[in-house]
Amino acid sequence: MLGLILAGGRGTRFGRGEKPLALCAGRPMIERVADALTGAGLEIVVVTSPSTPFTRNWCSAHGLACLCAGGAGYVEDLAEAAGALGVDGPLLCVSSDLPCLTPSLVERVLFAYAAQPLPALSVWVPVGTDGGAGAPCIETFDGTRAVPAGINVLYASRMEGQQEEARLLIDEPRLRYNVNTPGVLLEAETFLAATGDPPCQGTGTPEKG
Repeated sequence: MLGLILAGGRGTRFGRGEKPLALCAGRPMIERVADALTGAGLEIVVVTSPSTPFTRNWCSAHGLACLCAGGAGYVEDLAEAAGALGVDGPLLCVSSDLPCLTPSLVERVLFAYAAQPLPALSVWVPVGTDGGAGAPCIETFDGTRAVPAGINVLYASRMEGQQEEARLLIDEPRLRYNVNTPGVLLEAETFLAATGDPPCQGTGTPEKG
């Protein structure tokens, strides 16, 4: 499966330049996300936009495949990238602002996707102490209020329409740090300082049957 890292947002709430390049515990967030995906055995393509030219330059300098989409929005850029890549099949789509992501968490998502029949899967995480402030939506799973984690598996050839999806709730602190503000970035750095950086290698990923 190919992994797409979405790195084209304007980052208006962040307000400190291009968010994918923001340092978290000494490393750019996009580097941490890329390591999580490659550590799980995925090839990756970073999807940038006209709003993130320095991120595109950073990817080129570090040997990461990069595609510049129009920057119309998350869903629109995904559809554009899928069309430009000419792939037909599932894509793992991950936001570039998840600095605490690990290969093992990526593998957990891939195994869950392979174990169910639907074309798409979204990952959710229980709301944190902020009560889900700033989240695009909040839903309840068996009594647990949850927000999107910024990780999805979507079928490339069906990007233009609604995809029936499975929903995976993962109660994992590392997924709570979806960095949209400087305050959350500081919280992520504090978390990494307390827990240490994740291992760089996973155990191998499944194929969907």
